[in-house]
Amino acid sequence: MTSKKNIEILRVTHLRGPNIWTYRPVIEAWVNIGELEDHPSNTLPGFYERLVALLPGLVEHHCSPGVRGGFLQRVREGTWTAHILEHVTLELQNLAGMRTGFGKARQTSTRGVYKIAFRTRQEDVGRAALSAARDLVLAAIHDTPFDIAAVVADLRDKVDSLCLGPSTAHIVDAATDRRIPHIRLTEGNLVQLGYGIAQRRIWTAETDQTSAIAEEIASDKDLTKSLLKACGVPVPEGELVRSAEKAWEAAQDIGVPVVVKPYDGNHGRGVSLDLRTQSDVEAAYQLAHRKGGGSAVIVEKYIPGNEHRLLVVGRRVVAAASGESLSVIGDGVSTIDQLADAQINTDPRRGTTEDAPLNVIIPSETAEVILELERVGLTPQSIPEKGKSVLIQRNGNVAFDVTDKVHPSVAAAAALAARVVGLDIAGVDMVLEDITRPLASQRGAVIEVNASPGLLAHIKPAQGTGRPVGKAIIEHLFHTDKDGRIPIVGVTGTQNTGRIARLVAWLVHISGKHVGLACSEGLYLDGRQVVASDCAHWEAGQRLLINRSVQAAVFENPSRSILAEGLAYDKCNVGVVTDVGWHAELSEFDILDAEQTYKVARTQVDVVLPSGTAVLNAADEQVVEMAELCDGKVIFYGMDSGLPAIAEHQQEGERVVFLRDGDIVLAQGSQDVAKLPLSSLKPSKASKPEMVMAAVAAAWALDIPIELIAAGLRTFESNPKKTPY
Repeated sequence: MTSKKNIEILRVTHLRGPNIWTYRPVIEAWVNIGELEDHPSNTLPGFYERLVALLPGLVEHHCSPGVRGGFLQRVREGTWTAHILEHVTLELQNLAGMRTGFGKARQTSTRGVYKIAFRTRQEDVGRAALSAARDLVLAAIHDTPFDIAAVVADLRDKVDSLCLGPSTAHIVDAATDRRIPHIRLTEGNLVQLGYGIAQRRIWTAETDQTSAIAEEIASDKDLTKSLLKACGVPVPEGELVRSAEKAWEAAQDIGVPVVVKPYDGNHGRGVSLDLRTQSDVEAAYQLAHRKGGGSAVIVEKYIPGNEHRLLVVGRRVVAAASGESLSVIGDGVSTIDQLADAQINTDPRRGTTEDAPLNVIIPSETAEVILELERVGLTPQSIPEKGKSVLIQRNGNVAFDVTDKVHPSVAAAAALAARVVGLDIAGVDMVLEDITRPLASQRGAVIEVNASPGLLAHIKPAQGTGRPVGKAIIEHLFHTDKDGRIPIVGVTGTQNTGRIARLVAWLVHISGKHVGLACSEGLYLDGRQVVASDCAHWEAGQRLLINRSVQAAVFENPSRSILAEGLAYDKCNVGVVTDVGWHAELSEFDILDAEQTYKVARTQVDVVLPSGTAVLNAADEQVVEMAELCDGKVIFYGMDSGLPAIAEHQQEGERVVFLRDGDIVLAQGSQDVAKLPLSSLKPSKASKPEMVMAAVAAAWALDIPIELIAAGLRTFESNPKKTPY
């Protein structure tokens, strides 16, 4: 082993959309393994054992053998460092809580230099995992120390701070299951589901249907109670107070025991239950006043029973969870703080991260617990006698699934409470003696209605079955026959692709849709040129997809853009490929000939929806080969109906577009559907019939009426200053 055995990361690119590797975002890294090109893994003494000791989870990587342990089999038999780096990067992301699985490594034309690509859900995390993976692999090669725990902890911190929260991710995953695309709009949890005019937006459990007025009502606990009471929803009797003295007066008027809580609190902060004495009420007032940020405090009748959270989505309850009180048992030696650590916090369901269903309890750092202990003359440093049970928390811990037990009358009351407040998604807190019994037969009541409710207790309960609340939210936002998509056309190649994109956009525009266009000739919204410079790139495409006024979008996708950024959209209705044209600038990406360019251009066909259409140039043999890659239909176009691809396609009864006797002919099988005379077009278009045929075929694939296609061809101007497109 020598110090010359090194791995150099030459460049790292985040491909943010579908690309030559896969349909989803990946990081592509170029790495130079140098001398290690002559030293596959089986020639590195002790490397296999050290690698497995650092990352035993690699046994789950199947790799090319396709079986558990397949990758490690490759390492034992001998594989190259770049391939190992790819798998280690994936495993580090998995250990950090960001599950990924796709990865590939390929040699470049330069000896020892490889491209590796790996799936990542967040660019910064992926880059950090790649850097850490390099250090780990070198440590395993050179038998030097490597602190895997510290590295994983650092990556986990990045995941927690940079990735979508578990609740938002759960909703996004449900959207993905419905094939609804998404765009993360901020570094936080604001996410767009769908494109253009068909989009919806979520912010964790808030949606673009969540009323700001309803949120204000929900935050005003007193107003919420009065509205609920007026509509027949059972609520506890209560009073708003602004001093400790008034709190005790209210408690006497209402009748003890009482509950004291912040006027605008949430998540159970500052809430004290079952208060019976003046000192307890006044102390609870101070806590609630402080936790509520100095606002007023509510004193209300204490209702015995367990706290429950019912999640209402739309007009129905989709999940319910119950809470439980927390106690510790004294041993005569340990303090209450120590007992909580030993008896409560050892529960693997408890944690400090967002994905833990239960929180860690530190009595000395929790005001509610301190107050509860003070009521019985104890502190967190007290040492209870052996066998004595000490109650430290009466409320909270609402994370035990009871969805299947909810009585219909209880569910109806919760749904009504959400509607009264005006929330489309609400967490309705109820105190119930028994959630399985009719509400009228017990002393049950709604104590709060919360906007933007937490979902984790339902997704990952401490006990019971996790509920598909993300699916329920998606069903609330999108009717079952909707997928959040708008018509999208992508154009790839080198033959007048910018002009084809403009012509397609014009044809869609005159069909009555508001159209966005991103191409080398600029960025357009309907007839207005928004940007005059080259906009055939990812960022310009995203501008169209987030625009709520856009009803259809057209994109020009040069090979360079696909290689550098990926496509701006995940799927399209129509994908046009004019040719597989290699040009010298692609050498920058180690694309050196037409065969390699084919893998780039095919990306446009790979993303055509099963309900969509690929529009392919029948005169280019490589383009014709792409037809078998398309999940949808295919329309071939060409100058001559005798082209083999067109003739065979016609025999199969499929659609084609070709030139015959001065007419652009649209045919299905042996039947001519329409003829568009070239003589009716302006000379600038008539001189480029292949360009026109590609655009006509794309418009036909979008089911634009032939009459409108003909009108659009007559009115389109090549000069963007004269016509919208």
